[in-house]
Amino acid sequence: MNLRFRSVRVWLLLSLLGGLAGCATSVPLESRELVYATSSEATFREAVELMIEQGYVVRHADLSLGRAEAALARWPEYRLQLQVSDAGSGSLVRVSALRGNQPLPPYLLDPWLVALQHKLGVAP
Repeated sequence: MNLRFRSVRVWLLLSLLGGLAGCATSVPLESRELVYATSSEATFREAVELMIEQGYVVRHADLSLGRAEAALARWPEYRLQLQVSDAGSGSLVRVSALRGNQPLPPYLLDPWLVALQHKLGVAP
């Protein structure tokens, strides 16, 4: 009887610890934003093309939603998440990145946004 009670206690303890592991908070994914004087469709297409040119493999891309996700095809795995939406007569680009499961600081995406500016022909 004592062995049975002990195994129930161990099982309950493991269940509790497993439940708490699911409660762990992750670091929020911060994005970098920039408004371009081009249509959201053209901006989205050029942004996805830029990802491909830089060696990213596009896993998901949906023009109607303005969303794309891509992963770098070499180690370490970097992932880009892209969101393009209308912003007046232009488009708002929101991009974020992860290295493995860790978010990258948003300022590291500035060179990518500048490269997109050049690709769109709207660089200052």
